[in-house]
Amino acid sequence: MAEEQWTEAGAAVTTLILDVFRLSGRLQLEGDRLVEGLGLTSARWQILGAIAYADQPESVAWHARTMGVHRQGVQRIVNELKKEEIVAFRPNPHHKRAQLVVLTPKGQKLFADAVALQVPWVNEISEGMSAEDIATTLKVIGTLKKRLLEKSNAQDSPPS
Repeated sequence: MAEEQWTEAGAAVTTLILDVFRLSGRLQLEGDRLVEGLGLTSARWQILGAIAYADQPESVAWHARTMGVHRQGVQRIVNELKKEEIVAFRPNPHHKRAQLVVLTPKGQKLFADAVALQVPWVNEISEGMSAEDIATTLKVIGTLKKRLLEKSNAQDSPPS
């Protein structure tokens, strides 16, 4: 058995991580229920959101990185969405093979319809939460994401 013990913060973050995993599962189930009438799943909706909220058209690899998921999974879903004319590919002036992904008019309407369902749902589940508590939560999550990204980047870098 390992001799090293969690610090107080380490134990608290472990509990937080487990709760975030549980929350993620609940959010996926609720998201699936919320948009199933639109022919979407949470995964498809998440990708549409990444495309819709990007400052400019981006590649599948870029979206996967920002979402913190594997490129292959995003590529599979984007290919399905392209077949359904929900997204389209545009030439990427910076890379010959990594095309940019954009929403088609059909995709823009579908995403807007999903958001219209999400607004009353999120307003209901956030009732009674303070903006201060939410800001604190976002700060903690942001710090964890930053540290995980730094750790991942350090592991991916060649040794000096």
